[in-house]
Amino acid sequence: MTSSNQRSYLIVGAGVFGTSTALHLIRRFPDASVTLVDRDSFDAPSRVAASWDWNKVVRADYRDPVYCKLALDAQDVWRADPLWSSFYHESGVYWISRTGFAQAVLDNYARLGRPTEGKLYALPLAQARKRYGGIFEEADYTGVENVLVNTTSGWADAKGALRAVTEKAVELGVKYVAAEIEALEFDHEGACIGVRTGSGETYTAAHTILSTGAFTPKLLERTADSTGNNDFRTGGRIIAAGVTTGLAKLDDETAKEFAQMPVCIQENPPERGASNGTLPLNEDNMLKWWGQYIFKNTQDISGSQISAPPTTADYAQWAVPDALVQDIEFANKATFGKRGEKWKIMQHRICWDAVTPNEDFIISPHTASKGLYLATCGSFHGWKFFPIIGDYVVRMLESTLEPDLQARWAWNREMLDPSGNVVWPRKELKDLQ
Repeated sequence: MTSSNQRSYLIVGAGVFGTSTALHLIRRFPDASVTLVDRDSFDAPSRVAASWDWNKVVRADYRDPVYCKLALDAQDVWRADPLWSSFYHESGVYWISRTGFAQAVLDNYARLGRPTEGKLYALPLAQARKRYGGIFEEADYTGVENVLVNTTSGWADAKGALRAVTEKAVELGVKYVAAEIEALEFDHEGACIGVRTGSGETYTAAHTILSTGAFTPKLLERTADSTGNNDFRTGGRIIAAGVTTGLAKLDDETAKEFAQMPVCIQENPPERGASNGTLPLNEDNMLKWWGQYIFKNTQDISGSQISAPPTTADYAQWAVPDALVQDIEFANKATFGKRGEKWKIMQHRICWDAVTPNEDFIISPHTASKGLYLATCGSFHGWKFFPIIGDYVVRMLESTLEPDLQARWAWNREMLDPSGNVVWPRKELKDLQ
């Protein structure tokens, strides 16, 4: 299938980056040809996308002032726009940090002119333990002096929002195609003109945008092998990484006590790993945790050692080894202490994302081929930007993206040392089996 329209866009991957891009493109250019291709139908009961989940944190609590501003802008949309607001719950966020995080966030809000009085504050530990009815009284506070409470942050129904926004994009004219991508397609001059699916169909456009998350390194490695152009390879730019989540259903009495619970995030010492945390109850009284182990799954792909999700159709996302089940149990203990021991944690899932060395996104032309672009690498914090990230992708496509963001999100930016990045995977999935 081909499109001769010069203003034509083919987006591969219908997660947060891809779906947001499709929506912003069709709103800005109603007559454009916009096609969104994903391996799963958007109304599938289960999907492999990192964007598909029970619920996700929506916060603006960042040390980095750039992402703090972007997240505040995204929150404004979450609150005000009817497309997003019904999925957003401003429960607050309770940060257990050992690194002076609270003051850094307060400084950013002040710098950005956002009022914080009575909304965002650092609580001394003795007071923090009693906050929210004392539900976090037994948490692990080793080395903690203050807890950051931000009443203006919260969470959102992830799969509900993803489905609704996809439906809106389709309603406005985006074409949605459920298909496995086999390869990128190029013309005789090496420009990318689209993709070929596993069933042999070809979809073409003037702009091909890869929002392929954890699949990106594998796809580009294959492309380098088939074209003989090593510039396609991701090198150290991107790595596919996994984290584990789990849920427990609370009884009605406990659920009432936890009705006003905020998101709780615990920053771990470097030797323990990334943060762990828990999200408030969903409509089924399910409490969710995520673990602190970030891991890779190294495979031989075209003769190179590349991390990629398991090759099964569902990424083996429900096949969670005991070590990762225990990782969730640790998150429960670190948050609720002995109180959580009686809860039966179930529905464990491995969530895969694309991570960069410094946790920045990649929103950029790919320098190896004209017509090829990337909008991906959520690095386990990209979901909250769902309402606005597509606007920045459109700016990149139109060459109007701010110079500082062009440099920061560029494909060919300087490769930084990931040693200080807590979400950079340091464990192998096979070693956790």
